[in-house]
Amino acid sequence: MTARRAFVATVSRVVLLLALAIAMLAVLLIATGHDVIPALAAMVRGAFGSYYAITSATIVRMVPLALAGLAVSVAFRAGILNIGAEGQLLVGAAAATAISGAVGGVPWFIGIPVMLMAGATAGGAWAAIAGALRLRFGVLEVISTIMLNFVAQYLTGWLVRGPLQEPTRVNPQSASLAPGLQMPVLLDGTRLHAGVVVAVVAAVAVWWWLRSTSSGFRLRAVGANATAAASAGGIDVPRTMFSAFLMSGLLAGLAGAVEYTGITYALYENFSPGYGYTAIAVALLARLHPLGVLATALLFGALEAGANAMQRDAGVPSVVVSVVEALLILLVLAADRWRPSRADETGT
Repeated sequence: MTARRAFVATVSRVVLLLALAIAMLAVLLIATGHDVIPALAAMVRGAFGSYYAITSATIVRMVPLALAGLAVSVAFRAGILNIGAEGQLLVGAAAATAISGAVGGVPWFIGIPVMLMAGATAGGAWAAIAGALRLRFGVLEVISTIMLNFVAQYLTGWLVRGPLQEPTRVNPQSASLAPGLQMPVLLDGTRLHAGVVVAVVAAVAVWWWLRSTSSGFRLRAVGANATAAASAGGIDVPRTMFSAFLMSGLLAGLAGAVEYTGITYALYENFSPGYGYTAIAVALLARLHPLGVLATALLFGALEAGANAMQRDAGVPSVVVSVVEALLILLVLAADRWRPSRADETGT
């Protein structure tokens, strides 16, 4: 299947999933005794109800989900179950915060790329720990990456109470990022920042890399069948897998740095509302297609923006939407399990 057809198929699937999400949400609202129409209306308003809602809520939430979703997609395409995007994102944000003081006073077009590179490098290094444990000691990456998520979480907590705490030492967070180093806002009066451009460029770059380069082919070959890739293709499987760990971590770390420079402007505990975990669903629903990740990230960005509005305006707990997201994943996985086997649909 061509990349264009695969992307169109993903977009169509996202539209169908959105319809299913609304239907399942309506059933859950009835089951929990909430008024369906006011709750759904609040959700739609929160996600798509205004120019500001679309640009400053839905798309803003899409950006870290897309970058972290790309991280998961790259790893999964190589047969690596990287569950550590959350920790890699946190470490990336911490690295960007740590270096922000060193680039103070420099022009934004120098300072921002330096912070983004620092975040990406830190995320890659964090993923490399799990890669080394897998390839040297045979430690399953599912276990190591989950454990590293907790290490990153507690490391962030220590940093914002220690070396990176703001000067007054009152609040457990870092100092605010200087305005001159904040990600440029694309549309006046909104929170839409240039990170969305970074996410789109990253998705296109990953798609091109997987589709058109020898290293991308080796990664896909190892993910399809590592034994055959080594014996018939002469591919260095351990090296390719380690490269996939690094690339996945780089993208997740970049997500954290973009969120820091574009939205939060400070590092604090609970910096991420679970973007790294939601990214697994984003990647799976896109069937690991790098361009499709943009569409599914937009879907989840809309669901999360709508969930906050629904809780605020209609008194419906946002966890109800989390249940819907989980049901969507189960439906997609079940459909993939039972549909007839087909050729590669990723367009890569």
